[in-house]
Amino acid sequence: MTTADVPAYHELLWPALQAVTELGGSASISEIAETVIKRQGFSDAQQAVLHNDGPETEIGYRLAWARSYLKGMGLLTNSARGIWALTDEGTALVTDPDATDSQRRERVRQLWQAHLAEIRKARKVRPSQDAPEPDAAGLAGGRGWKEQLLDQLMDMSPDAFERLAQRLLREADFDSVNVTGKSGDGGIDGLGVYRLGLVSFPVFFQCKRYRGSVSPGAVRDFRGAMADRGDKGLLITTGTFTADAKKEATRDGAPPVDLIDGDRLCDLLKRYELGVRTATRTVEDVSIDRAFFGEI
Repeated sequence: MTTADVPAYHELLWPALQAVTELGGSASISEIAETVIKRQGFSDAQQAVLHNDGPETEIGYRLAWARSYLKGMGLLTNSARGIWALTDEGTALVTDPDATDSQRRERVRQLWQAHLAEIRKARKVRPSQDAPEPDAAGLAGGRGWKEQLLDQLMDMSPDAFERLAQRLLREADFDSVNVTGKSGDGGIDGLGVYRLGLVSFPVFFQCKRYRGSVSPGAVRDFRGAMADRGDKGLLITTGTFTADAKKEATRDGAPPVDLIDGDRLCDLLKRYELGVRTATRTVEDVSIDRAFFGEI
């Protein structure tokens, strides 16, 4: 499976816009990706294709391009918390009662071409079939912090990664968090007790340092390892979960398994300041009061 088997980013513009619409006009990055994957029927093999050997998937990377361009086209906007939402222009386009889906898709293509021409003009790039990368979301000007962090996690030993998960769970209000460290323990890496108000319950966890996507089989195996021992599980990975894996995690009639993918793992490490430092910079906005000088 090669990157050529994954649609180009401009082919994901309309699907991404449809996904945000289907999700009520706003959505997180993971919700958009999951909905696009489902709507487009991407296979597990397509979902497993990595961008430059990972840790990010090619679908996720190209959807990031699509979101950035849709923002530049004035159809989407995003908050500091990473939530993407339709703008008034985006809402008007997707809800136009006098247009068919084909016409709306064509309108998105026209807006993209116009936006592309503006970018090329600003950068003095000659027209070509290759679109310039957007200056947003860490797609240009260097690797994003999450990609760097995931690479760092992949360089850790399995034992160290399990200890990091142990520390993270403790920071997130788990008590008595223990790493089993036992081979042949059925895939269970540890156990913690989560306290919610006056109640508490044991939660088994498993850590997977993956480049690529975790399959539904891994979720089933983890659930099987918990059988007759508990019914709360947490599966943590540096990679992603396929759409089928997410379905398996919440399958009716089976104990639910909570999933933490690489993107959410990065957010949690940032929230609890575990190996991630955030510095706030103040930028001065200086203007000249010309009237002041005229009155002297």
